[in-house]
Amino acid sequence: MALSLSLPAAVAVLAALAALLLVLICVIAHVTARKMPNLHRHEEEKFFVNTEGRKEPVPSIHDPPTKELSVVVPSYNEEDRLPLMMDEALDYLEERQKRDPSFTYEVIVVDDGSKDQTTKVAMKYCKKYGSDKVRVLSLVKNRGKGGAVRMGVFSSRGKKILMADADGATKFADIEKVEEGLKNLQPWPNKMAISCGSRAHLEKDSIAKRSYFRTLLMYGFHFLVWFLCVKEIRDTQCGFKLFTREAALSTFSTLHIERWAFDVELLYIAQCLRIPIAEVAVNWTEIEGSKLVPFWSWLQMGRDLLFIRLRYMTGAWQLETRKCN
Repeated sequence: MALSLSLPAAVAVLAALAALLLVLICVIAHVTARKMPNLHRHEEEKFFVNTEGRKEPVPSIHDPPTKELSVVVPSYNEEDRLPLMMDEALDYLEERQKRDPSFTYEVIVVDDGSKDQTTKVAMKYCKKYGSDKVRVLSLVKNRGKGGAVRMGVFSSRGKKILMADADGATKFADIEKVEEGLKNLQPWPNKMAISCGSRAHLEKDSIAKRSYFRTLLMYGFHFLVWFLCVKEIRDTQCGFKLFTREAALSTFSTLHIERWAFDVELLYIAQCLRIPIAEVAVNWTEIEGSKLVPFWSWLQMGRDLLFIRLRYMTGAWQLETRKCN
């Protein structure tokens, strides 16, 4: 004889199963968590090659800053798109230095284990502008965008550190907008502040050009970011973010996620540490050649978002500053 349940009993059973599933997910998230961020450098990553072809040790973010600005450019198989970005960035930086000789900068191209000629292309700029202004850090194997940015940040000399995508989708001159956003956050608690470039103001136009499926994925991702991790920032994924040196040290040394969702964890950490964050509209153009595979990348990011929240909530991940070695 088939068992029949009343509606309240069925709801209770479903609630119990949902609670059991949540507990199971929390256990999986906790048990599978890598307790500490992967901050280890391979021996070959402890040096950069200067214009004479000699190896020089990379500096450390723990050292006192000697430049006004460091620009970190994560690059994976970017031999085609990198030149446009570098030309625009260096033209702007050189012109700014001419106007203000006290302004000093460096551009750090981080080759994230590329299989093409990314390092060779970047080294041309090193030879043209000198290794004091352009440095190339080649990673032994692919770490993911977050891991590449972190290695560049930890090798920087700037008082302020900008992460900028190699595709040049954001107009580089818009750094002045994010700098203004950073300035408006003063006084900075413990010298820490972050200013994020944002494409949120372009959302309506971008939706008109996307398929319904990609639009659905985008809204789903934005909801998960808001619900699980970051409440105040509408566009967490724009690859144009400016940090004070102290904010970069505190956030990147705690970062666990090394791939697409690393921006979300970075801002989640900043929120937890009560680091003030500005969101500033920037000009942005979609450039062909994105490494993001819509469905699978969004699925991976959704999983990472859930695990970010659960792993910090269960104590598997801790908010503590560690030193790269």
